[in-house]
Amino acid sequence: MNRILELREKRARAWENAKKFLDDKRQPDGTISAEDEACYDRMEAEVVALGREIDRMERQDAIDRELAAATSTPIVTKPEKTDDDIRTGRASDAYKKAFWQQIRNQNTYEIRNALQEGADTEGGYLVPDEFEHTLVEALAEENIIRSLAHVFTTSSGTHKIPVVASKGTASWVDEEGAIPESDDAFGQQNIGAHKVATLIKVSEELLNDSAFNLEQYFTSEYTRRIGNKEEEAFLTGDGTGKPTGILTTAQTGVTASTVGGVTADELIDLFYSLNASYRKNAVWLLNDTTMKIIRKLKDSNGQYLWQPSLHEGGYDTLLGRRLYTSPYMPEAASGARTIIFGDLSYYWIGDRQGINFKRLNERYADTGQIGFLASKRVDAKLILPEAVKVLQQKGTASGGSGN
Repeated sequence: MNRILELREKRARAWENAKKFLDDKRQPDGTISAEDEACYDRMEAEVVALGREIDRMERQDAIDRELAAATSTPIVTKPEKTDDDIRTGRASDAYKKAFWQQIRNQNTYEIRNALQEGADTEGGYLVPDEFEHTLVEALAEENIIRSLAHVFTTSSGTHKIPVVASKGTASWVDEEGAIPESDDAFGQQNIGAHKVATLIKVSEELLNDSAFNLEQYFTSEYTRRIGNKEEEAFLTGDGTGKPTGILTTAQTGVTASTVGGVTADELIDLFYSLNASYRKNAVWLLNDTTMKIIRKLKDSNGQYLWQPSLHEGGYDTLLGRRLYTSPYMPEAASGARTIIFGDLSYYWIGDRQGINFKRLNERYADTGQIGFLASKRVDAKLILPEAVKVLQQKGTASGGSGN
């Protein structure tokens, strides 16, 4: 039997056991003892751990299938020009080779000449096109919001997005009567660019070791640091020096009755506070701590709202919609906006073309290290606030655009 399927079945059994335990131990007032709660927490932790192992195995399976795919086809025609003969600028192999030689300080006149194509105004060099695409793809995997949002690339300047603020309507009219005017009203959202950067330090010994995979190291470190910083801004950014976050402009769908909790009815109310046209592509986004609260909730028929995936390629759901977690979603506190439900394709992320790397030869010479400044420019906004609703804990007045 498929190992992933076995784990899914094991996870489903563990969840059923956890639900039964919770039902059996729940007291008339709805609470459970501290000892039983500790036991339930262990059972729930097993469900979470199995879910993460399933995710890891599915990623490994996808990589295995990719590596097992055929990498070449029979040659049946005369050789033609190769891609490297056609590619120019930062897309060429010559630029890629020169870039990584410069990073390792194998600096010659020929290398400097080859890098002129990607010279940046800030004194660094733009990364090769192929490497840039790898970084952007890795960012999408590292960053939950990127995988759900609408992402586009712009060369320079402010990107203007026309938005329909209000829509025209039809009317019933008398025979030969005047037809009332009703036009769409258009607004505009502007997406500019904010700089996000990180400093990566590498020892001279590693840098001079040809066996050290410098490209892989830069990719993993860059995506981890930049990806985390981006996701934080994509959720909570105030738009000053950083993107405007979803929680900053999304409409409040429901205000919870308590500071630190949420009820099943409130989740259902949040679900239906979103217009039906947006619900079909909507997802949930919340913190792991909030997820723990939700796993214990039932509907009026005694069914748990959270449902684990039971088959390969499936996903956990809440009220039939997929859910994601992010450490940058706020935990339950007075006035905190803790749960997002909406169509996140209306969150637009604009990447400024070109990722810059700058080598710092002298700054860390006393410690035997070389510094590398990596930076990019990005901006993002929720261009249609009504497409996303949030649950806000009891406390301060509701933020965002309102209902």
